[in-house]
Amino acid sequence: MAGNSFGTLYKITTYGESHGVGVGGIIEGVAPGLEIDIDYVQQELDRRRPGQSEITTPRDEEDKIEFLSGVFEGKATGTPIAFVIRNKDQRPADYGNLKDLYRPSHADYTYQTKYGIRDHRGGGRQSARETIARVAAGAVAKKMLEPLGISIKAYVSQVGELKLDKPYTELDLNNIESNIVRCPDDEMAKEMIEYIDTIRRDKDSVGGVITCVISGLPVGLGEPVFNKLHAILAQAMLSINAVKGFEYGSGFEAASMLGSAHNDEFINVDGKIKSKTNRSGGIQGGISNGEDIYFKVAFKPVATISKVQNTVDMDGKEVVMEAKGRHDPCVVPRAVPIVEAMSAIVLADAHLLNKMYK
Repeated sequence: MAGNSFGTLYKITTYGESHGVGVGGIIEGVAPGLEIDIDYVQQELDRRRPGQSEITTPRDEEDKIEFLSGVFEGKATGTPIAFVIRNKDQRPADYGNLKDLYRPSHADYTYQTKYGIRDHRGGGRQSARETIARVAAGAVAKKMLEPLGISIKAYVSQVGELKLDKPYTELDLNNIESNIVRCPDDEMAKEMIEYIDTIRRDKDSVGGVITCVISGLPVGLGEPVFNKLHAILAQAMLSINAVKGFEYGSGFEAASMLGSAHNDEFINVDGKIKSKTNRSGGIQGGISNGEDIYFKVAFKPVATISKVQNTVDMDGKEVVMEAKGRHDPCVVPRAVPIVEAMSAIVLADAHLLNKMYK
């Protein structure tokens, strides 16, 4: 099975299944001597952890990380860093009735057809539980980027049709963690929480959008042609479970604009070249230009719902199914740290690649 690794110099390989022994990863590219702040890594994992509020899955996992190699006396040795997060609250029996069924909008059918075998327990390798390893690797990457002054902050900007229209420049991004939906606008956050709870009680699910802002970037990160910075960010985001769309800068709105209105004019600010506007989203020619990078990631409604649905079994027979198990009514609150983590992994890799030109 290919596709378990991401990155070039800063590289993460993940392993594990939703209801197996555990999930984990191997990180390559961490310089020897970097402090590995286990408390910080755990803090980031706790932001993704299930069961953290009434609008998330009630699965009760501590998600405690264990470093197996590559760390000595709290610092990276320069060798691969291996870690594991053990599954404690597995309930594979919840999925017994799904063993021979293809769940609507899940990867059951494609996995079975491609590999001839699949782990039906919560989706196995398909499950978003795999993203724990990404968050851990992202936490280490954030610490690599911290001395460079690079900040990554993501927040929920839309749930269903409830949309926060304010630009990020008018929001206090320090308020992101002040509520369980991770929206920096208190009034909109209340509406979102109430709506998600209504969806949960109705045994359904709803999608949403996460906005991410990256500031403090130097000029020069990213490679032209195939490895443009926005292309790698798009790949990173689209690899996250349930993601259906990615746009950066002016995004799809650019299609309806004139060049004279869209172009970012350059100006001189105290001897430093800046752009008067930032419709480019901090990236030009696939390379960071020093302005903020901002983008949006669209998530679909969680596919597993408790409502009765029609499907077929492995023999093609039409059946009626009712999913059991514990699932998020809306994935975006818990996906915020995942978006940040994948951004950090991309930037840590781009930083290491850029050092080759120095």
